[in-house]
Amino acid sequence: MTIPTATTATTPEAARLLLAQLLSPAFPVGGFAWSQGLEWAMDAGIVARATLPRWLADWLDHGAGWTDAVLVALSLRSADHAALDDLTRAACLTLQRLAETVEQGTAFAANIAALTGQPQPAATLPVAFGRACAGMPLPHPELIAAFLQAQAAALISAAVRFLPLGPVEGQRMLTALQPAILSAAARAALATEADLAGAAWGADIAAMRHETMTVRIFRS
Repeated sequence: MTIPTATTATTPEAARLLLAQLLSPAFPVGGFAWSQGLEWAMDAGIVARATLPRWLADWLDHGAGWTDAVLVALSLRSADHAALDDLTRAACLTLQRLAETVEQGTAFAANIAALTGQPQPAATLPVAFGRACAGMPLPHPELIAAFLQAQAAALISAAVRFLPLGPVEGQRMLTALQPAILSAAARAALATEADLAGAAWGADIAAMRHETMTVRIFRS
């Protein structure tokens, strides 16, 4: 049996199934181990059940959500993924953020190589994802939105494991975020390198302070 890949998933229906597979928590990239500094913010009381939606909204509009969305968009269009990978690494402001995107992206690329039988150089996560999906017969905003939803879901999952926050309430938060995800994806699909900017300083400081936590659940 031929495994559907970005090159053999020639119909939108097949591509959407493959996309769901690549972004599933079961796809082994280790995303469950990272929180992008959210653990420290929750431990410090900065993020709580009531304020998590605001943190997620800022992550999407001004933080790693937006920068990753732009990087995925650029990767979907780029012919020079090595240069884009260098740019992605340079955009990481903390050691843990760099480790997160490199380790997950390396695992993602290795999994794609195993499924397709085609070599996939190690890359940061948005570059590895965009490179793998570039041949899919799907609109770029749809691909970017799916990536963003998976990332937001991972952050909410981290909060469910740390806060007194039930999984159903977490899903409500994700549902409420979806219009903003679609909007960000549409904007990112048209973005250039000049749009690669962030201003989520609180999240960056949280990621830095997470490195010095004595006890922690997550790696970032």
